[in-house]
Amino acid sequence: MKRSILPVAALAATLAIALPAAAQDLKLPAPSPLAQVMQTVGITSITVNYSSPGKKGRDVFGGLVPFGELWRTGANAATTIEFTTDVKVGGKDVPAGKYAIFSIPKKDTWTIILNKNANQGGTRQYDQKLDAVRVDVKPETSPARERLTFLFRDTTEGGTTLDLDWAGTRVSLPISVDTDALSKKGIAGYQGGSSRGLANAARYMADTAKDLDGALKLIDASLAVDQTWFNTWLKADFLARKGDYKAAYPLAEKAYAMGQKADYFFWKDQVEKALKDWKGKK
Repeated sequence: MKRSILPVAALAATLAIALPAAAQDLKLPAPSPLAQVMQTVGITSITVNYSSPGKKGRDVFGGLVPFGELWRTGANAATTIEFTTDVKVGGKDVPAGKYAIFSIPKKDTWTIILNKNANQGGTRQYDQKLDAVRVDVKPETSPARERLTFLFRDTTEGGTTLDLDWAGTRVSLPISVDTDALSKKGIAGYQGGSSRGLANAARYMADTAKDLDGALKLIDASLAVDQTWFNTWLKADFLARKGDYKAAYPLAEKAYAMGQKADYFFWKDQVEKALKDWKGKK
């Protein structure tokens, strides 16, 4: 009885095919893993994408990252920051868009650079003529952090601070947004929108912009599209804020009656309280 023997050449070919497939499945930790941080400021989204190198026992600033030299502010491909609307960075205007972040660290001051060429690696492709903005900031001492990390803090509707934190050093970049102007511009272009959208726009004008007359115009536009307990109550509330309880009270009664029939009357307690408080003022 003869055994069937696989020829050596065929065996080698089989292994050559199998090994690359197995290698493709191998996953190992990256020396500088990818990271992302995003923050919404008002209606503006700000996103930072970067690779995060580790300290690994090295002297970082003034050593691994030399003072006075251009740094990619991360590892691998350029660290990027993207704004969905126009902003101010360090008080300087920056149009909406995506930028590479470079920096020049020094012992007592850093220069943070936003460069218009967002698709580059290292510093070899850097062109100063494409800088959108340069901002000088003071480094601070911070708790030691093994990996380079970007963080947002102190966020409000009008601004935030982006911190670069690594190896006991922190630099902070102030970012501000004219959320009020952006919101009002959006509202102005939404006059033909949905009843709920117009009602939400009216709430913004009353609560944030403190413009009750503008809020009343928007809520009337909302009511013209569709009358609900929600927009009826909002008009009652706006009128009451102006001191017109005589007009506000019957609208609150109407909103309460409509809300009792609705699937979700989420401001029931608020409307009930208003009806009690306004009764003697109408």
